[in-house]
Amino acid sequence: MTELRVYLPIEDLQPQFAAYLSSPSRARAYPPFRGQNSLIIEVAPALSIHRITDLALKAAPDMEPGILFTERQFGLLELHADDMADLTAAGNAILKGIGAKPEDQLAPKVLYHDIIEDLSDQHAIILNRSRDGSILVPGVALLIYEMTPALFACVAANEAEKAAPNCTLNDVQMMGATGRIFMSGTLADMKLARDRITEVLESIKGRRA
Repeated sequence: MTELRVYLPIEDLQPQFAAYLSSPSRARAYPPFRGQNSLIIEVAPALSIHRITDLALKAAPDMEPGILFTERQFGLLELHADDMADLTAAGNAILKGIGAKPEDQLAPKVLYHDIIEDLSDQHAIILNRSRDGSILVPGVALLIYEMTPALFACVAANEAEKAAPNCTLNDVQMMGATGRIFMSGTLADMKLARDRITEVLESIKGRRA
């Protein structure tokens, strides 16, 4: 039996987050572009993601798969399209195929968040050694945010960028035990981003682990 862990539609991909999804370390197929829409699915067992992929692409063949990845326990698929209707059709086919509803997914859980003001140069240097996105510079305010399941970092990052478009998206960790976001900018923008992330995560319906 396939367990639905994450069912995550994301509307209007923002420039920095779309670029992050298109990076070689993440994109395994077709890269998404700003302004497109995305649907991200996570299931268990991991290999059941291939049945999910088959259901989705046959229901809406004009869609593009961006990431198809199997971890030890979970399988992940990212789909994107210009028209949200294509993603809706694919999502409906997936849900019907596995006998699930969107609210059967796990509800996101906030684990930690903080804003570090006036980032020191030594701290920035250490963090930049492991960045997948833009580098950090000393003196900025740094927002760090952690949640589970990890994939909810995707919608969190995209919505945070909408709320604070002048921010810098430094890193999004969307795979693994937890999801993590590193964003930087002015203190006021980081507060806006933090509050928007919390609002979005609290609005997502799902079951408790």
